[in-house]
Amino acid sequence: MNIPRLLLILLLSAVPTYLLLLGFIYLSQRTLLYPGAEDIAAPERASWGENVSVKTPDGETLHGLYSEGNPDRPSVLLFFGNGDRVDNYGFLAQALAARGIGLLAISYRGYPGSTGSPSENGLLTDGIAAFDWLASRVKGGIVVLGRSLGTGVAVNTATQRPATGMILVSPYLSVQSVAQARYPFLPVSLLIKDSFRSDLKIAAVKQPKLFIHGRLDDSIPLSSGEALYRIAAEPKQMLVGERSGHNDIWNDKTVSEVIHFVESLESDAT
Repeated sequence: MNIPRLLLILLLSAVPTYLLLLGFIYLSQRTLLYPGAEDIAAPERASWGENVSVKTPDGETLHGLYSEGNPDRPSVLLFFGNGDRVDNYGFLAQALAARGIGLLAISYRGYPGSTGSPSENGLLTDGIAAFDWLASRVKGGIVVLGRSLGTGVAVNTATQRPATGMILVSPYLSVQSVAQARYPFLPVSLLIKDSFRSDLKIAAVKQPKLFIHGRLDDSIPLSSGEALYRIAAEPKQMLVGERSGHNDIWNDKTVSEVIHFVESLESDAT
C-alpha cells in the first residue's frame, strides 16, 4: 500500500471519530461546566448564617445562606465557582460579621437546594434576583463578589443593578476564551452554549473594582484576568497572589483585602 493511500485511509477514519467527539462535547458541555449542580435538598441546619429562599422572575427557587450585618454597614453578595457550594463560605461570613458586614451567598439554579437546571441565562437571572432580594432587606450598600465562574454573574449584575462596588476573584475574559485555550483542537465558538462574555460587559461597570488572581492559577490563567482588568474602566485595582493558584486563592490576606475594599467604599461614600 502506498503512503498517499494510507494517509487517505487514516484521514477518513479520523473524521468520524472527531465528529463523534464534537457531538459528545456539545451534548455534555453543561455537565462539564457546572460540576457542582446536584439535585439534593439544602441541609435543614445552616452551616453558617441562616437558610433563605430567593424567588426568581422565571419561577425558580434558590437556596441561600445569609449572615445579616449591622443596619448601617454594607453587605456582600457572593457568586461562587462552578464546583463550589454556599456551605464553604463560613470563613468569609465570620470575618465579615466581625466587622458588622453582611453576606448573602446563593446556590445557583440546579445546585444543592435550588430548583431548575443551570445555564448562562439562568445564572444571570439568579444574580439579579439575589441582588433584589438583598436590596429589599438592607439599607447599606451592596458589593457583588464573584469567584471563578461567578465573576461572569457578578459583572452582569453590576451592569444592571446599583452595586457600590465589585470584587472579582480569579476572573476571566470569557468562558469561551478559556475553553478555546484549553481545547485548541475544537471549534469552541461554534459549540459553546454558555460563553459568559465578561469582556463585552466589563466596560459598563463604572463602580470601583477589585481584581484578585493567583499567579499560579492553571484553571483560569492570570493572563485572562489581566486582560479583563485592562479593558475595565477606572476606578480599579488588581492584586496578584504570587504563590496562589486557583483553588488556594482564599487565604487570610485575600479575606483582609476584601474587607479593606468593602470598608474603603463605605468611607468614600461617607
